[in-house]
Amino acid sequence: MAASFSNTSDDTGAVREVEISTAGGEEGLDAIAVEEPLEIRLGHRTERGWETHPISVTMRTPGEDEELAAGFLFTEGIVRERGEIARVEAGKRNIVRVDLRADVDVDVERLKRHFYTTSSCGVCGKASIEALETRGCGALADDGMRVAAEAIHGMPETLRRGQAVFARTGGLHAAGLFDAAGTMIALREDVGRHNAVDKAIGARFLAGETPLKGTVLMVSGRVSFELVQKALMAGAPVLAAVGAPSSLAVELAREFDMTLVGFVRNGTFNVYSYSGRILVS
Repeated sequence: MAASFSNTSDDTGAVREVEISTAGGEEGLDAIAVEEPLEIRLGHRTERGWETHPISVTMRTPGEDEELAAGFLFTEGIVRERGEIARVEAGKRNIVRVDLRADVDVDVERLKRHFYTTSSCGVCGKASIEALETRGCGALADDGMRVAAEAIHGMPETLRRGQAVFARTGGLHAAGLFDAAGTMIALREDVGRHNAVDKAIGARFLAGETPLKGTVLMVSGRVSFELVQKALMAGAPVLAAVGAPSSLAVELAREFDMTLVGFVRNGTFNVYSYSGRILVS
């Protein structure tokens, strides 16, 4: 069995056609999801003048790169409000530059330390949770939002029906934002689950519609600490997933009163924290 790339791709660059031959010797084309690096650069004013620093490189599916960059900066606590960003520009291929307003202060050394530690394996759960607290995260308030179990049951299918690239390739994760009635507000796809979340959150952030009060963030696959962190920074009170949560994801959700739901499939699900937001008939 062999495969070779053709030059065929869709308009967004998210799908590429590949020439294949199967184990049975048949030849044809297969659609695959594109994976390429994206460098996020941050521009800001310093005492020395205007400076631009590369702050992250992520492997992502091309498309909605501006949303991804803005969502990343927001969910990592680098920016707090839409007004702090002066410009988001996808210039050269696979590079997005985000310029902050001249009066927004940035601690570049803290950024370097932050991205080093979050990418390392040795950061314990306690230190990770304390780091979020130092960024101003507090427990999510119970503002009366309630979600019916039936609404949660329907979210995975709604998510799947909206995944245009997944339908063609079978190779992408999804993140969707829903209101309390189960109506989908936003959907984004990406080869990386965390990128799909940043794209979905970034879209609302750029529209000035954060924090995400009264919303459910639904993701395909499992839930890691990182996804709970991003939902928490965005102010989403409910995070639901088709797959399982990790132990640290549960610990973080419980620490900050977030409702964490896992294994949403086949008419059942598990609630791991703050079950009071879920209505079961």
